Amino acid sequence: MATIQDVAKAAGVSVATVSRVLNNSGLVQEETRETVMEAIRALNYQPNLLGRNLRRMETRMILVLLPNISNPFYSRIVKGIEDVAHKNGYNIMLCNTDSDKMRERIYLELLKKRLSDGIILMASELSREELLELGKNYPVVQCCEYREDVEITHVSIDNYSAAKKAVNHLIGQGHKRIAMISCKNNFLSTVQREAGYKKVLEESGIEFDPDLLAYGDYGYKSGLRTAKQFLSMQDKPTAIFAISDMMAIGAIKAVRQAGLKIPEDIAVVGFDNINFASMCEPELTTVSQPKYDIGCYTMEFLIRQIKGESKSSQAIFLEHELIIRASTVK
Repeated sequence: MATIQDVAKAAGVSVATVSRVLNNSGLVQEETRETVMEAIRALNYQPNLLGRNLRRMETRMILVLLPNISNPFYSRIVKGIEDVAHKNGYNIMLCNTDSDKMRERIYLELLKKRLSDGIILMASELSREELLELGKNYPVVQCCEYREDVEITHVSIDNYSAAKKAVNHLIGQGHKRIAMISCKNNFLSTVQREAGYKKVLEESGIEFDPDLLAYGDYGYKSGLRTAKQFLSMQDKPTAIFAISDMMAIGAIKAVRQAGLKIPEDIAVVGFDNINFASMCEPELTTVSQPKYDIGCYTMEFLIRQIKGESKSSQAIFLEHELIIRASTVK
């Protein structure tokens, strides 16, 4: 395997000159640069990027912590993060936490030991104190989920108004008995979506029925199971609002298995507008988040922090949209 010394000898220059060429220094004449590059190609020399980055006190690596790597919601967000990272010379490492604090802390050690230049947190389970310490010492951006009591830049949507828009749509279709499939967790989005659901009921003069609020785990099977519970009630709901598309698709399956029609008997609304939402039968009405843009903005703000261009925290809320399809309107 060729070394930098071999390249210098073949090109007839010093090791320092080869190093300046590799680092795109403007202190090398163009003729010399070409000679060095020819030697590099002839010897198939591969520079030691790890050593170079360590000397510069950078790794060009970004940690991306997400709670469930199998959730299709995250795929477009990660694509946005990765595209912006690559354009700026960074790579990303996906870290699946399973919403486990201990796993998060293990990954954070990589950042603290300077094996990463920054970190993106999706649905972190860390305490307020831990997040404050993290934000004070390292480049950090919260993506989608965030804590309101922590001054760390976050990129998200207004989940409260998005949920209100979804439930108002159902009420506009004449529904008054509206069930909700939520999740039991500490995510701010869950709290805000439940609050939006209840607020619209209140504004419409509909009394909140706790029996119409049930909990899944964002997955298809939990939506199927929870919807079956609603369908076993004597006074069935005429509409179901789920806080994730996968649970909503599970609910659609349960309604169809019960021999009921959608949306004539029961309407269904989801959240996130994943690809499957337009593939199921009937196609799912859902709140669309700009997932790719969320990823892009998140990475852009992290790079600004890494470069020292942004020191104050910022709250970025991107636009959402209610996509109306056949699961609510015939």
